[in-house]
Amino acid sequence: MAKITVKADTCKGCGLCMTACPRKIIGFDRDKINSKGYHPAVLLDEEKCIGCAMCAQMCPDCAIIVER
Repeated sequence: MAKITVKADTCKGCGLCMTACPRKIIGFDRDKINSKGYHPAVLLDEEKCIGCAMCAQMCPDCAIIVER
């Protein structure tokens, strides 16, 4: 099972990871605002993640780390 970590302070909330995710299990953390003033991305359902790393590949700021 893969583990996805989002570096919340690096994320600028562009949403590219959400569109790239084949399972559509990445969303915005509406309860947090990072130091840049954005809602960072968050993995919504860790159980459904297949570890494809499409989210990390699409992230222009390298804010997502995928561990398999």
